[in-house]
Amino acid sequence: MQGRAKLKRWGNSYGVVVPKEVVEKEGLKEGEVVEISVRKASDIRRLFGKYPFKDLQFEKEEMKKGWD
Repeated sequence: MQGRAKLKRWGNSYGVVVPKEVVEKEGLKEGEVVEISVRKASDIRRLFGKYPFKDLQFEKEEMKKGWD
């Protein structure tokens, strides 16, 4: 499963919060080891005009699903 998350500082390290929906869908439990793939997300503003979309508010709500 893929998704987006914001990198946050935790002490001298950085961490990522896994959304509840992902945890439930994958059946994850606290303390389990998981694999992640990391790459910097591209700036979404560069995509505007390249792909058709219904309307801006609809697209923003779609991107926010599961990350509130």
